[in-house]
Amino acid sequence: MRARLNMGVHVPYHFLEVAVTPSVRAAQADMGADQIWLGNHDRPSDTFTENEIAFIASRDSFYMASVSETGWPYVQHRGGRAGFLKVVDPRTMAFADYRGNRQYISAGNFAANDRACLFLMDYVRRARLKIYAHVERLTLDADQALTDLVSDPTYKGRPERLFKLRLEAYDWNCPQHIIPRYTEQQVEEAVAPLRQRLHQLEAENATLRARLEGKAL
Repeated sequence: MRARLNMGVHVPYHFLEVAVTPSVRAAQADMGADQIWLGNHDRPSDTFTENEIAFIASRDSFYMASVSETGWPYVQHRGGRAGFLKVVDPRTMAFADYRGNRQYISAGNFAANDRACLFLMDYVRRARLKIYAHVERLTLDADQALTDLVSDPTYKGRPERLFKLRLEAYDWNCPQHIIPRYTEQQVEEAVAPLRQRLHQLEAENATLRARLEGKAL
């Protein structure tokens, strides 16, 4: 794994090469944290492992940031069925861009600046995957194999284009401050045994009540 010199200091992995600027380094120094991120603690960050691939495949949403020509960032939520963000290979992802409110802010931003940052959340396990990537906009007929891979004919929505993302770097965040949240399906799965037990107890109570009423007669 590469760990090159950045601003004259050795950084431990490529994600920090992308994220750490002179201003970031100064902020770290002000808070006494600059030495934490120096040294030879190399770790993979520019090629997905099986762990990241499985995590991405299980997500049903993510947040995606782009930067406009005026310098303002824009964050967009993307959602779909679990696995709608496809890992094409260990350094490439893709997803279908369905018609929304037709503002096309992200699409326009990527035309001028292909850099993006994605946040993928697992609120139940309190896990967060950060991804830097370069985004390529493709028409639906530009790569039929890729279109077939990311398309879901059962999903209600009209695809307008493909977004193909080339991985630059990724990193995992600590679980601190991530408040667990659960989907309706997850809650239903968790309480299903309780519902079953409740129905069983209600049936037993009804049987006992009937017996007691029979004896009273």
